[in-house]
Amino acid sequence: MSVFVQSLHETFERLGRIETRRMFGGHGVWHEGRMIALVAKDTLYLKSDAGSASHFDALNLPPFTYVREGKEMPMSYRLAPADLFEDREEAARWGRLAYEAALRSGQPPKPKKPKPKTTPKAAKAKTR
Repeated sequence: MSVFVQSLHETFERLGRIETRRMFGGHGVWHEGRMIALVAKDTLYLKSDAGSASHFDALNLPPFTYVREGKEMPMSYRLAPADLFEDREEAARWGRLAYEAALRSGQPPKPKKPKPKTTPKAAKAKTR
């Protein structure tokens, strides 16, 4: 995991707990089970939708795009403003905008992985 991705936990500390994991050559960023951002080449893109687009448009923040069959495909993630890395309150505000867009998307939250159950035999081995 890159230092940049690790730093996002501190960046979004006032938003609340985030989780990051590798995906598609980059990283996804989740808050409360919803994907709120993606990181590609150490660049942060926040989840956006019609309800939050005006905030990104006001700062000319472009969408994340990838090329598929020679055609650029924009996604519903927009470049994060640089100020968010300098101001934790600003990061929390933008994080909330991204989280709200994720809620409106209708995507179900990421299921939590169940904790492994301890069998009586394993519990007995631990006490030795």
